Order: sequence, then C-alpha cells, then structure tokens
Amino acid sequence: MRRNQRLNQILSTVVAHGSLEVPELAEMFDVSHATIRRDLELLEQQRLVSRTRGGATIHAAFNDLPLSYKTTQDLTEKRKIAHEARKHLAGARVIGVTGGTTVTEFAGLLLEHEGLTVVTNALNVALHLLDNPRLRVFSAGGEIRSSSQEAVGHSAETFLSEYNLDVAFVGVDGVDAEAGCTNYDPAGSRANGVMRRRARRTIVLADATKIGRVALARVCEMGEVDLLITDDRADEAKIGAIRALGCEVTLV
Repeated sequence: MRRNQRLNQILSTVVAHGSLEVPELAEMFDVSHATIRRDLELLEQQRLVSRTRGGATIHAAFNDLPLSYKTTQDLTEKRKIAHEARKHLAGARVIGVTGGTTVTEFAGLLLEHEGLTVVTNALNVALHLLDNPRLRVFSAGGEIRSSSQEAVGHSAETFLSEYNLDVAFVGVDGVDAEAGCTNYDPAGSRANGVMRRRARRTIVLADATKIGRVALARVCEMGEVDLLITDDRADEAKIGAIRALGCEVTLV
C-alpha cells in the first residue's frame, strides 16, 4: 500500500473511531509502530489529527475530511453512481450541482454533453466544466470551504436563490431516514438547501458509507428528496426506511 493511500485510510479510521492507539493502527495496516508514528506526525502537521501519548485523536479544529483525502475513497462506487445519475439528465436544460466527490465524478461526465446550463457553488466543478465550451456555467462566490471547494455564506445563498433549476444534483455527508440529508458544515448545508429548493427535482448522490450517517447540520428531510442514488453495499433496512418516506432509491 502506498503511503498516500495509507494516510487516507488512517485518517478515515481515526475519524470513525474518534481515537486509536499506535499498536492498533500498526496491526490494521501491517506496518511498524515507527511508520505509524511518522504517519500520525504528518497528519498532525496538516491539523487533521492530534497526537496523544500512545496514538491519535481527531484534531480540535477538524470539521470534515479534506477533498484530497475523500477523492480516492470508494472511487469505483462513486463512478457507478455518477453514471447512473447521468441517465436523469434527459429533458433538463438547467441543472444545479453542489460540491462533493461523488457529484464531482458526475460533473466530469458533463464534458460529453451540450446545451446544458450548469449552476454550481463548487469552484473545482466550475473550472472543470470550462473545458466544454458547449456548456453555460454559472458559479457562486463567497467563502470557500477547503474541504469541499464550495462557496458558502450569504453571497453564495443569494446567488443560488436567483436561478430556477430543472434538477439539482446534491452531495451530502450523511443520509438517514430520521435525520434526513446532513452535512458537517452548517454553511454548506444552507447553500445546498437553497439549491434544492430552487429545483423541480432533487437527486442526492451518496455512496453507501453515507447511509445511516448523521452529520451536524440538516440539508433537507428525506421526503423532500425525489431520488437517492447509492451503491448496493447500503444496509437494506436503512434503505427500506428511506423508501417508506416517499424517496425513490436506486442501487448500483
């Protein structure tokens, strides 16, 4: 396993457990204690974890995994979800696209399309779509979240509220029947919520690791989502509870 891949997985594991000891991590990743200590030192320098006497815990300033760490996780499933989402472009002329790694995979497929207008608050998505001159791209401004490269805040929300969308493709950090769709960042949740309300149809793209997860701030209730596209690793009972609320679910 390459070091970058191991760092990604160590960070995800510490986030999932809250804290872990060096021996536990060394056994998980089949490397020496010294290697784990060097990895944790690098993650601490990036303000992602805090070193403890025997291991590491989530850094006090941690809000969300940086985009560079999330991009490589569950990539096969995210690409399957993206290709399924592309099927729902038929008849749409104006679409909204949020940030997030799964939605970014979907946005990459738009380079093969023409005649679409795309409204987004994700700077990386907007810049990528400029490679296709047959698309019209409108991008929100505001404070930029480093973890998602999304513009958030009052100016972004005001910008998004001015557009009428046929379909909004929304990425979230958590999907739960009771808690709804949630994000780690409240400002990001509000921006995504504005986009959803401006759309005639809302499609949430979330891999199975998001199903059952509850993040800090609600984007919307599940009954306000027209379609959830996730992968077939998702827990059947949790998917059943979501469907019972009137949200269509497609598993890929």
